[in-house]
Amino acid sequence: MMRTDPFQTLLALQRTFDRARTSNWLGATGSSARGAYPPVNIFRKGRHDFLAVVELPGIDRSELDLEVRENAIRLRGRKGVDYGPDVSLHRRERLQGDFDRTITVPIEIDASQVKAEYRDGLLAIFLPQAEAAKPRAVAID
Repeated sequence: MMRTDPFQTLLALQRTFDRARTSNWLGATGSSARGAYPPVNIFRKGRHDFLAVVELPGIDRSELDLEVRENAIRLRGRKGVDYGPDVSLHRRERLQGDFDRTITVPIEIDASQVKAEYRDGLLAIFLPQAEAAKPRAVAID
């Protein structure tokens, strides 16, 4: 009968936890942020444009800053959670603090035509493709 060494099992478990803690498994390709906050979905709208929908519940629009450059959007802000002075926190799962997220899209964005609407904790960002980057039909002589 083979017996496993409990210390080796615990050491292997500790290594697994260390790898998970130091990995970037919560991050997303093409973005930089602490984790994946705020969550974003990006859709193609029509042939050339994109739409980004960002979940920002409980955040006031005055706490948000949006920048657009070339093929990227940058969203910065602060999410605060105020429990009051006489509260002893038992469990904390709601995120709070500053966030700064940059997301790239596969088009050059026309920054002068970008529109953003914020309602009920959802931010919709309309990202039109720059005219100079759109394909052009060429007449053949």
